[in-house]
Amino acid sequence: MAGKVKYACDIEKSVLINNFEKRGWTSASADEDWNFYWSSVQTTRNIFSIENGYRLQDDQVINHFPNHYELTRKDLMVKNLKRYRKDLEKEGNPVSERDDEGRYKYLDFIPVTFLLPADYNLFVEEFRKNPNSTWIMKPTGKARGIGIFLINKLSQLKKWSRDSKTNSFAAPSGKDAYVISRYIDNPLLIGGKKFDLRLYVLVTSYRPLKCYMYRLGFCRFCTVKYTSSTSELDNMFIHLTNVSIQKHGDEYNNVHGGKWTIKNMRLFLEGTRGKEVTDKLFDDINWLTVHSLKAVSGVMANDRHCFECYGYDIIIDNNLKPWLIEVNASPSLTSTTAADRIMKYNLINDSLNIVMPSGELPDVRWNKVPPKDALGNYDLL
Repeated sequence: MAGKVKYACDIEKSVLINNFEKRGWTSASADEDWNFYWSSVQTTRNIFSIENGYRLQDDQVINHFPNHYELTRKDLMVKNLKRYRKDLEKEGNPVSERDDEGRYKYLDFIPVTFLLPADYNLFVEEFRKNPNSTWIMKPTGKARGIGIFLINKLSQLKKWSRDSKTNSFAAPSGKDAYVISRYIDNPLLIGGKKFDLRLYVLVTSYRPLKCYMYRLGFCRFCTVKYTSSTSELDNMFIHLTNVSIQKHGDEYNNVHGGKWTIKNMRLFLEGTRGKEVTDKLFDDINWLTVHSLKAVSGVMANDRHCFECYGYDIIIDNNLKPWLIEVNASPSLTSTTAADRIMKYNLINDSLNIVMPSGELPDVRWNKVPPKDALGNYDLL
């Protein structure tokens, strides 16, 4: 081996550092010559900013794409998916076929979503078609369940708008923009509780698209039984699965942390719903993942120094249909339980084996096809 890999790291997490040290890599600071950088999204943005004029060398690899937010910001993901569907329709691609009610047969995997304040009038029109529906409001740039609330009356939205210190829907700065989505009020329940899936997807190239799905994702459960009763719209222990919210609940369990492996969930569904529909559900999840990535592959700066491990959040409804809720660019590497720590250590280990095969100095000119036995718990999508 010619030289030792030097790593830089913004995030002081043992699951990262232990993986680097196990490989015999040595630590370097961000302004030294590093080969591998596990950075925060902000650092990646700075490195690729035009003012910086920093050019990555052939032996440097970093863990975010320059404009990953095309996929990971809630409003941009929706915009890109809508454009992708239109483009496929223009081409007459059978994937964009619609049913008799005008819904996409194969690309209907995000809940109906509008950007506020920009699409306010469109939203009102849609709301009036189903006045009994519940909608969920999320700030476009926040994570961990911050700033989210549910509404089922237009008056609540108007009140929110007034409380936001504006008397009209004047366009606020990008930071204050919200997305409003139809709330999935028929979620699949296990033990009476709502849950969502956190899946890990590794992308090493957008053009051509090379992506991998991690087998060891998990379900995150709410601590309180689900009810669609409108009197409980404010109870986030019922509606939001974010661990950062649930861990404050009285019912939170520190041993399993409200988490369940995908494997267990799959066995449970095979037992209760049957193997065939369960297999279809997982095929649908893979399909949704690939098309969400294809939707941004044209706008993503496909820098060959970059890879990214995304956290996909998916909710399954009672008809075993998966819905893509959002994609995270920096999925949490904090471990809430022992099993969690082992899984995240393996996630990083397997990701590094694909991105830096054999742990040697990177060379971005390679074809990015890792040997079959290097995939670990990843499956090529």
